[in-house]
Amino acid sequence: MLHSFKLQTSNRDEMIDLTSQVETEIKKHQVKSGVVTVYCPHTTAGITINENADPDVKRDMIRRFDEVYPWIDEKDQHFEGNTAAHLKASTVGSSQQLIIENGNLLLGTWQGFIFVNLMALETVHGILKFKQIKRRGWDISNSANDKPERLRVPHL
Repeated sequence: MLHSFKLQTSNRDEMIDLTSQVETEIKKHQVKSGVVTVYCPHTTAGITINENADPDVKRDMIRRFDEVYPWIDEKDQHFEGNTAAHLKASTVGSSQQLIIENGNLLLGTWQGFIFVNLMALETVHGILKFKQIKRRGWDISNSANDKPERLRVPHL
């Protein structure tokens, strides 16, 4: 299954939590077991899985990206002046994949899917690809009552 989505963004260097949107699509498409790939087809934006509970983490990540890849460097030759955004997007990556089990994302306690906008894009597009695994003859769940709202991986 393939699903595309749009996001409205407001700033350069913006990090938007996509987790609930991905979870909604999992439930809508009734994916019980499989994987989801979240892909961003933009050269100045990316997708990461990282902390989504403390907003300071996002601010710190943006600040550190700016330290490593400053916006102005007189040696840059790209005429649009957004070489830093391309470098940051390459560092973040264009996609992430996660396991779905019992209809839930298998995320760590503080993790979420994060869209990273590195340019002043107003409307961005993303793609979700679901690969559902159909099981035959066996079931790994104990009972319907044991299913948590959202699976969490314990701290290791």
